[in-house]
Amino acid sequence: MMVQQDAPRRRRERRDVHGIVLLDKPAGLSSNLALQIVRGIYGARKAGHGGSLDPLATGLLPLLFGEATKVSGRLLEATKGYRFTARLGITTSTGDAEGAVLEERPVERYDRAVFETVFERFRGEILQVPPMHSALKREGQPLYRLARKGVEVEREPRPVTIHALTLLGWDDTSFTADVRCSKGTYIRTLAVDIGAALGCGAHVVSLRRTEVAPYDATRMVTLEALRECAENGGDAALDAWLLPIDSALVDWPEVRLGADAAHYFVCGNAVQTRTAPRQGWVRVYADGGRFVGLGEVLDDGRVAPRRVLLPGAGA
Repeated sequence: MMVQQDAPRRRRERRDVHGIVLLDKPAGLSSNLALQIVRGIYGARKAGHGGSLDPLATGLLPLLFGEATKVSGRLLEATKGYRFTARLGITTSTGDAEGAVLEERPVERYDRAVFETVFERFRGEILQVPPMHSALKREGQPLYRLARKGVEVEREPRPVTIHALTLLGWDDTSFTADVRCSKGTYIRTLAVDIGAALGCGAHVVSLRRTEVAPYDATRMVTLEALRECAENGGDAALDAWLLPIDSALVDWPEVRLGADAAHYFVCGNAVQTRTAPRQGWVRVYADGGRFVGLGEVLDDGRVAPRRVLLPGAGA
């Protein structure tokens, strides 16, 4: 008997998409796989993301399409926010629930005062040793690949800043906290170090990113919601989830140029303007409010183009 096979899915035609989607990444997906799934849903020609999340982690993953990839550096440098739960009394090889158990120790009955005393040691600027299970490279090879081979290398402590560390709750086996931190902070390492300071050890069992400044969790969208939009509303429904490119730069000063100056700017020339600050990076607009790119103020007061958007991308 002949078995009827489903017709193969046609790959959708690629299109120009410009903007930022704040994905609520589910657990179990790498950031790159989540990006490729959403890129396929949108049919976008060009895409990137604004800071990876571990497969274990959920939450805010900014996906950048088209000309929005030109602001990826801004998001990589941004302050991040997380909510995490750590299991007390157990340390693992990876600092999370995916690793092998290295040690189990008894857990005392800690009260809020004990947690607060320990947390205070990790607020502000601290030194943190990156974990072996990380994407940092040693001689061109990611540390996690060495770790998978059972190789451990010495890592230099790196300065990071914990802007806020707030205890949300705890019981005899775990605690939950919110943290706002600088780029390069490893929450797994923070949890492990807190566990060590408590004297019982700890590892992360859940991790959710809630902020990539200037974005918070309020505009996140799930994969399921995007698939539903694609099926029922098409590109127009999908594009309603796109944030404008300059939304990533709301805390930068803005400079508005007349028609002639905007023309020279997008052609790669530094331009003179009275509205520029004395120094630093700025977001640049043409007459009418069209976002045209990122600029940097030179010593002589002119604004030099550093990232210029294609025509129409910043509309």
